Amino acid sequence: MILHHIQTSPSRDNALKLCLRYACKEDAILLSSDGVNALLLRQWAMALSPFKVMVLKDDVIARGLTERLNNISQIDYNEFVTQALQHDKVITW
Repeated sequence: MILHHIQTSPSRDNALKLCLRYACKEDAILLSSDGVNALLLRQWAMALSPFKVMVLKDDVIARGLTERLNNISQIDYNEFVTQALQHDKVITW
């Protein structure tokens, strides 16, 4: 199992697109920084739907998206560390 960490908006680079090309169904995807913006766009939300998706809560709050992303698992930095330890590998795209 791999934890894929996306930090950039899909409108800025192709990190999320590459991640989705190589991710397996049992992998998890963590969106942080501007990466949380991907969930605002229907095409990316649909592409992410087969995966376990998490967002860093502080980044969601900083962007004023708490209400819009309330159906997504929001984790803090301690849980991020826990997730990193639970997965075999972490790939930051």
